[in-house]
Amino acid sequence: MIRVLLADDQAMVRGALATVLGLEADIEVVAQVGSGDEVLQRAKETAPDVALLDVQMPGKDGLEAAAELHGALPLCRIIICTTFGRPGYLSRAMAAGAAGFVVKDAPPEQLVDAVRRVHGGLRVVDPALAAESLATGASPLTGREHDVLKAAKDGSTVADIARALHLSEGTVRNHLSAAMGKTGARTRAEAVRLSEEHGWL
Repeated sequence: MIRVLLADDQAMVRGALATVLGLEADIEVVAQVGSGDEVLQRAKETAPDVALLDVQMPGKDGLEAAAELHGALPLCRIIICTTFGRPGYLSRAMAAGAAGFVVKDAPPEQLVDAVRRVHGGLRVVDPALAAESLATGASPLTGREHDVLKAAKDGSTVADIARALHLSEGTVRNHLSAAMGKTGARTRAEAVRLSEEHGWL
């Protein structure tokens, strides 16, 4: 029996995934959570073989939760299952320890197959997304540029970002300027949007 943990903030989607997987004789859904913050604790309580994680969730996102889960329970295989098939998400998911990456508009049997294959030690990646990821390449942003852009997402001022990240305002401006240059953006809001579209944030 393959024991599965589901993490998705949309209750209806989570329920549908649980129903699809529950119809299989060799798969049992042992836990369902609605935020990234709950993943590790529930995994420790239920010992799943496979964790199916959405990317965009409240608290920790699915990629942060994947890295935390992989570090604490390396035998639990991780599949990212998301609406947002962005190339940057794929490379970040693999770096976080995920063994699979599927998009939610795939047929149900593809998801079931992915669970079985990942449980069997294989990697499973949506082929169209893999091709796009290779064409797009890795994120050009440095770690600090990523942090500064992420902090700028909610429209925070340079002073706010500097305080939050314990940097000088000049350093924040330099990182924002570099990020804008690398993304080809004219404004920091555009740099945030473009980075999100590529899955770099």
